[in-house]
Amino acid sequence: MSTAESLAPAIQAGQMGVTLNGDLGTIRVYSETASSIELCLLDTDDPRSVVKSIPLQRGDQGIWSATDSDLKLGTKYALRVDGPEGPRNRFNDSLFLIEPYAKAVVRESAREYHCVVVDGKFDWQGVAKPNIPLDELVVYEAHARGLTRGNKALPDDLRGTYAALGHESTIAHLKKIGVNAVELLPIQMLISEPHLLKNGLINYWGYNTINFFTPHHRYATAAAIQAGPEAIIAELKTAIRELHRNGIEVIMDVVYNHTAEGGAGGLTYSYRGIDNSSYYRQDDNGHYQDTTGCGNSLNFANPQVVQMVIESLRYWTEEMQVDGYRFDLATTLARNEANHFDPNHPLLRAINDEPAFAATKMIVEPWDVGLGGWQTGNFPDRFSEWNDRFRDSVRRFWLSDIAAARNGGNHWNGVADLATRLAGSRDIVDGPSGPLGGVNFITAHDGFCLHDLVSYNVKHNNANGESNRDGSNNNSSFNHGHEGEGASEEIRMQRRKAVRNLLATVLFSAGIPMITSGDERGKTQNGNNNAYCQDSVMTWLNWDLTRHQQDLEDTFSYLTKLRRENPVLRPKSFGDFNTASEDHDLLKWYNAAGEIMSEENWHDPECRTISRFTERLFGDGSKNSLLLIIHGNESSSLVTLPKIDGSSEYEELWNSAQEAPTITARKLYAGDQVQLSGTSMLLLRVN
Repeated sequence: MSTAESLAPAIQAGQMGVTLNGDLGTIRVYSETASSIELCLLDTDDPRSVVKSIPLQRGDQGIWSATDSDLKLGTKYALRVDGPEGPRNRFNDSLFLIEPYAKAVVRESAREYHCVVVDGKFDWQGVAKPNIPLDELVVYEAHARGLTRGNKALPDDLRGTYAALGHESTIAHLKKIGVNAVELLPIQMLISEPHLLKNGLINYWGYNTINFFTPHHRYATAAAIQAGPEAIIAELKTAIRELHRNGIEVIMDVVYNHTAEGGAGGLTYSYRGIDNSSYYRQDDNGHYQDTTGCGNSLNFANPQVVQMVIESLRYWTEEMQVDGYRFDLATTLARNEANHFDPNHPLLRAINDEPAFAATKMIVEPWDVGLGGWQTGNFPDRFSEWNDRFRDSVRRFWLSDIAAARNGGNHWNGVADLATRLAGSRDIVDGPSGPLGGVNFITAHDGFCLHDLVSYNVKHNNANGESNRDGSNNNSSFNHGHEGEGASEEIRMQRRKAVRNLLATVLFSAGIPMITSGDERGKTQNGNNNAYCQDSVMTWLNWDLTRHQQDLEDTFSYLTKLRRENPVLRPKSFGDFNTASEDHDLLKWYNAAGEIMSEENWHDPECRTISRFTERLFGDGSKNSLLLIIHGNESSSLVTLPKIDGSSEYEELWNSAQEAPTITARKLYAGDQVQLSGTSMLLLRVN
């Protein structure tokens, strides 16, 4: 028995919610505090009309249940729950509530949602999950709607839908640029906040989940929505199947830390009305203990909440064939009874112990907004962590430090911190997974996109309706001398080179690389660094490319190709300073003179040029050796190629000073001096 199953021994895995057995349907609902729970079977044509009311009986561990022959496929239903008054309770038996384990939910009105019994039968046509090794993974964070909404090559009725995700046009783009895992922003059923709707906006990103088992209906085609929940599920499964058929995995961004019911003044849709006291963290006076910044936090000190998340993950893994998960604000998920982070939390143990998740990617955002919330590097080795240290270090080196030198004549940092990130951030993720314990990124959905990161010094979020108060003010961005668009060609060239440097740093560093959809094409959000409520061309992937955008996409495609072809660019373990083997790469650092870096070099903020030599030996005696030269100064510089034992010849593979990849096949030799353009990178094969 797994840890997850032992949390609720009275109920077998997969038995909560509605289950069907022949002509009988059974429903099971958890509520520790309720005094009565009523299952309402609803009229298909008039959802306010209750066809049949079935009382649930309380059993062990607060599990309520009922069995009835009228609870069958296609049945529309909701819950009514009553209970005692008190500061921690919010019972209202006049409300129709969403059953937490419902596999399908339909929106009847702005305030009312009803559940539907489905079976989700689907033909996977023998297509299996790709099971891509972590060291080969290139993650592409994308919005299920925004990825395809602007693609005019798609029929109008498909653009922005689940069907479009699996369309040959979308797959062709993903394969061309060399990504093999699409990390979708939340697609579990969500609700937009009332204040956004009042302003004519929506929660576009989707971090406002109301049900953890149901696909969000808005991303389905109009035809599937009209046909009903079974068609929506089938459409999403078809997209996943076709992505898998083409060797592309699907990772879901999941928001288990809070729900769309918000704070104490929020609306009641489900958990609050079923058992507010048990599902949410509160003090004795009913005040929510919010570590998410969203009004509430689910109570992961409650084994039933832990079990619900495990069952949700199992459903999406087995039934929907999802390959992995990115856990939003994951520190909240691992807070114990004292509301403190616990790396040995039952939820984390249950994920580790569950056989169904053995090959599933588990990625965490290792922080929340509560006390002690920043936990980067502290999650169990099973979880790969978003590496915010990588993001900040790389932004500083290529952007903030360059701005500082322009403005004050001196750089703030040398190469030491950057080298640590390039080598896999061992100071943060020093576990058995090696550098694969970290996910390296420069941008994500939250913050500036890459084009804007090199084009704006400050955020421009007025379109969000919050007078530019929302969004981070700490971006480590640099506009290169002009705020926003309309810059001179010289500045635009500098920006494009900065983008190439940033993308290459992600792809050439040890760890799992992640880029944000659109960054490979130079998409802009006009300086908006918090576009969570913008469903428009601002946030959609651009499909009509300028020449420079096409050059950037070709460059990114070439960089991912280099990563695929050179195992030494994607190590599974941390490098060794003395020897190379099949188990670990040889790693050496050289200064601009071609000499091993000295202590003085490492601590000199004006030492801004470094060469990384890495070598992998294979069982057949062959080897893969590369030299990556990084020059972080706006003045050009001569760099001496180091003399490396057993090697004497170098072959140029890529130069970031070039607008588009150009294969020169230029041969160089140890001891040669190479002219590097200001703020540029050069990758050489060592023979």
